[in-house]
Amino acid sequence: MTMLDNRTEPPPVPGGPTPTPTPGPTSTPTPRPAPAQAAIPAPASPRTTGPTPEHAAGAPTPWPAGYPEGYAVVDVETTGLGRHDRIVSAAVYRLDAYGRVQDHWYSPVNPQRDPGPVWIHGLTTAVLAKAPLFPEVAAELAERLAGRVLVAHNAVFDWSMLAREFARARSTAPVEHRLCTIVLAKELRLPLANHKLETLAAHYGVEQRRAHHALDDARVLAEAFRPSLHLAAAAELPLPLHACRPLTEWQEPAGPARAGGPDPAPAAHHGRVLGSGYGNFGWRPARKRPACPYPNPGRLAPGGPLVQGMRVAFSGDTGVDRELLEDRATDAGLHVASSVSRLTSLLVTNDPDSPTTKTVKARQVGTPIIDEARFTELLKAVRPADGVHG
Repeated sequence: MTMLDNRTEPPPVPGGPTPTPTPGPTSTPTPRPAPAQAAIPAPASPRTTGPTPEHAAGAPTPWPAGYPEGYAVVDVETTGLGRHDRIVSAAVYRLDAYGRVQDHWYSPVNPQRDPGPVWIHGLTTAVLAKAPLFPEVAAELAERLAGRVLVAHNAVFDWSMLAREFARARSTAPVEHRLCTIVLAKELRLPLANHKLETLAAHYGVEQRRAHHALDDARVLAEAFRPSLHLAAAAELPLPLHACRPLTEWQEPAGPARAGGPDPAPAAHHGRVLGSGYGNFGWRPARKRPACPYPNPGRLAPGGPLVQGMRVAFSGDTGVDRELLEDRATDAGLHVASSVSRLTSLLVTNDPDSPTTKTVKARQVGTPIIDEARFTELLKAVRPADGVHG
């Protein structure tokens, strides 16, 4: 079995290829009891933790003063891509301020349901039945994320999956900012044919050993992120950091857990949690949103109310689960739009300066932009559509 090398390497020449780590066990002691080797585990392997090496002396100069002090490179494998899917494995590589590896951690996770695309992640129901539940690894995972910028390839996906798992565990992920390596590659204008992880890895000469295994994907991304970080530093490029908001309200599809045993958490985990926080476990099953029956009255006026029929789009992280927000908008008589156009009445986002497709389009066409708090306040007094009397 191929071994992971967790020794710290000196910073590479900006833009140059990252050497593939030399196979072999590490010689430094592990910080806590762990399996005898820090290998890329087979699907049935237990949790693994890599060692903490001593850092190489010195640091690259010059280095932007405002750059983060540490990073947590994350990869999660999941039962699917939807909001109700679950994590089946997670891996974290901790890096220092200059992108040098400090240690790594991996664990399979019992999703308490069908594992989804086994042909992709290789984790069967039988294997995952022996794995810990997410609440059982949440504290250790949180410790590895704390005080660091979360780095992932398509970071909004990994973050949203983690945020929901922590919410189900009645906790929050200690992450304030995330960095997407796809966005960073675009800002660096790397000559890539596409923005797949394997393409970014090949650009820097990083060897993929086991695609779609969380631990190897995290290793590959950590090695590919380091030269990108140095290129950005050399160009004094501001890093594309995005704020991460923990979920305070979320919803789950109604129904029992499908595989792996009963969920030890409250029954609200199979319905919709209402209220601000985790103490009020109200419940109602998720439903399909109907089409809006009202005509579009136009854009939200400055200081004006929401009007039934308005087209509202959402972008970025929200404190309330996105689907729950969309359902509330629908219940109030608004039309939830999946994109922004000249017909969009307003865009709701907590990060209006982010370079997302929706925010860029909203600025281009002049769509009013408000944050989640303002939208929630306006939802309390939506004006009836013309000709409708309530």
